[in-house]
Amino acid sequence: MTDQTRWGIDQVQVKNKAIKYQKDLVSRAMDHVVKMDESGITDLMLQIEAEYERKYGKNKSDGVVL
Repeated sequence: MTDQTRWGIDQVQVKNKAIKYQKDLVSRAMDHVVKMDESGITDLMLQIEAEYERKYGKNKSDGVVL
């Protein structure tokens, strides 16, 4: 067990909570995707790609396979 009084433990805990929150978001989204039909999933993919492009720009998305 890690010594909870060490410096930096709270930053590690905040980082771990942020990672868990992101994973929970993906999990909840996948619960809804399972219920969607093909056209809904295709529309969602287009929206996700557009949002990714808006956030990260073309240069970073060239080498990424979605």
